[in-house]
Amino acid sequence: MEKQQEGPVRQEASVRRRRVLIASVAGCAVLGGVLVLLPREPAGPARPSPGAVAMAAVGSGVPATLPGLAELIGEREKAVRARPGDAASWAVLGAAYVERGRRLADPAYYPRAEKALRASLEAQPQRNTRAVAGLAALANARRDFRAGRRWGETALKLEPRRWTTYPLLIDAYTGLGEHRAAKRTLDRLTELRSGPAVLARAAAVHRDRGRPEDAAAWLADAAAGARAPVERAAYLEQAGRLAFERGDPDAALRHFREAARLDPDQRAAQAGQGRALAALGRTVQALKAYRVALAGQPCPQYALELGELYESLGMPNAARAQYGLLRERVRGAAAGGADEGLVLGRLEADHGDPAAVRRLRAEWQRRPAPEVADALGWALYRAGEPAQALWFALRATDPERGGGLGEALYMYHRGMIEQDLEHHGAARRHLTEALRINPHFSPLHAPAARAAVEALGEPPDEGAPEMDAGAG
Repeated sequence: MEKQQEGPVRQEASVRRRRVLIASVAGCAVLGGVLVLLPREPAGPARPSPGAVAMAAVGSGVPATLPGLAELIGEREKAVRARPGDAASWAVLGAAYVERGRRLADPAYYPRAEKALRASLEAQPQRNTRAVAGLAALANARRDFRAGRRWGETALKLEPRRWTTYPLLIDAYTGLGEHRAAKRTLDRLTELRSGPAVLARAAAVHRDRGRPEDAAAWLADAAAGARAPVERAAYLEQAGRLAFERGDPDAALRHFREAARLDPDQRAAQAGQGRALAALGRTVQALKAYRVALAGQPCPQYALELGELYESLGMPNAARAQYGLLRERVRGAAAGGADEGLVLGRLEADHGDPAAVRRLRAEWQRRPAPEVADALGWALYRAGEPAQALWFALRATDPERGGGLGEALYMYHRGMIEQDLEHHGAARRHLTEALRINPHFSPLHAPAARAAVEALGEPPDEGAPEMDAGAG
């Protein structure tokens, strides 16, 4: 009897299981249909375009990528064609032209920038701080620091709390040798704003005031806090430059390589690699690094450095080719309204060209900054006027006037001038100091400094008279 009842029970249980399974499948199907019909949550915010990122960077005073700048320029060109009275778009376009010209070492962008910024001012003559600040940036890029100061101070009067104006003024004051004004402006900037861009600006001011340790600390903090790879690369390039100036080519090379990895268009870092590799005796790699840098950014300073490296290696024809490129780039800069007279004057002075003194005197009238004083003093020395040269060499190394007391090249120039004037004690001291600061400061001049120190010999015994030029 039990066996007879077992069959129907099993059948009933089987039916119940099938019903549960069908219900479960139906429920899943319904749930799936509901999920399909419900609006989906977005996966996350859409990544901004390179042009939008460049727009934010240009507006906030931090570096932008070259692709981003190209996209931003295309967008703004289209905008001003559609709306010729759009003052804001004209101002952004002008600022983007300035930054792209600077990154590419292509002064052909500067006339376009000026036209765009003037168009912005025509469309909005009153309280157009963005266009006025753009003209300050343009003037600084052209090394017309007097105009940069004028436009920067005008922008500051329009909006005293607009923090991005302060770095423009610091650049202008520094270019004019007004280092106290630069420091006061930095103090006001740090009261208004903090962050990586301000830290990097503070580092530059400390470096110019002969405080490399402070500058290195500020730059380390700036690089650590940078938000974008291109921004961090810019700060690492500055850190590499500082490390090289302090005589540490290994640390410099690490900074330069990381900067170039983060931003392949960071040509200053590539040229820096050439500088550091040459100091480390890796000349084949150094030559390659310089060529890569010049291919992307034909900067006259890089051509000068590469030419000097070729010259130090006994390759005069290759050196002359680089010096020819330098002169060509200086002419191109002049056509774009930019002044590269200082680097050309240095080349002429080193090679005994009498035009150097005239050129650098004119540069000194435009901007009496320490780097110009150093170059003019060296040109006068090479022209056989060491007494006049010494006045400028002292000015270039005077810390009270913002002089580069920690600049190996300045110390070398001063020491050689003092040696010619038979101020042997001062000459020995300053030539030794140049090599202490950076034993690799120049592939041409560092060996000359060592030879000069050897020729001067040991200091005389205590109490013996020795000609000196005074305290250094």
